[in-house]
Amino acid sequence: MKGQYVHGYEPAEAVRLQDQARTLVELLHSDTHFPEGSTVLEAGCGVGAQTLTLAQNSPGAKITSIDISAESLGQAKKTAHAAGFTGIDFRQADIFSLPFQSETFDHVFLCFVLEHLPNPIEALIRLRAVLKPGGTVTVIEGDHGSTYFYPESDAADAAINCQVELQRRAGGDAHIGRQLYPLLNQSGYCPVRVSPRMVYVDSSRPHFVDGFTRKTFTAMIEGVRSPAIQAGIVDATVFDEGIEALYRTAEADGTFCYTFFKAVGEKTLPA
Repeated sequence: MKGQYVHGYEPAEAVRLQDQARTLVELLHSDTHFPEGSTVLEAGCGVGAQTLTLAQNSPGAKITSIDISAESLGQAKKTAHAAGFTGIDFRQADIFSLPFQSETFDHVFLCFVLEHLPNPIEALIRLRAVLKPGGTVTVIEGDHGSTYFYPESDAADAAINCQVELQRRAGGDAHIGRQLYPLLNQSGYCPVRVSPRMVYVDSSRPHFVDGFTRKTFTAMIEGVRSPAIQAGIVDATVFDEGIEALYRTAEADGTFCYTFFKAVGEKTLPA
């Protein structure tokens, strides 16, 4: 069983993912550290946008990064090697059919993965099986329902809804961030701790204006134009008006808000 990555695998999407990772590294990963000598499974590494941060923040950890896409995995390996990280073990693998023995890893890490899967609980259960007792899972997801901006625009809301609807039709959930606590609990992790990470953008934060509002979020929505119109979800004129309105929020008098959620769950030690 696998999910469908609705953003596609074009080079522009790889660039967007790298821009997103660089812009959000402090917000999402200031507390992402794994001990020296620990074994870490990065499940769904994609093009390696988060892999570099894992390697930088935990230089003494042994990282195994998997992805179902051979093309993305090749890009991730190339990117990591170019950055000088040659010790990461990259493998092509499906989260729902993991090629590892039970209780192999000290920690599991997923970032922007569950949102694309048709059965996130099953994925979390299978990942829990390869965790050692006392190990942790770290999950980071966004939530498109947390998007607020000024000036307000119905067309922008409609364009964002295209992304949400396409992801729903592909078996995913663009609102999954708010669900992390119950999902991890239902998958057998205990205790579970969740912390919201809000991106707030105005013109006093030019790094986020360019890196997040323009190059991460708006670029992501803009990328679904063709499939959304072809699917009859939106009229082309409305979609284009919505994209223009999202770029408008990046101007001097505009603001933009979005919330990510970071959850850490433990595999309880046996009594």
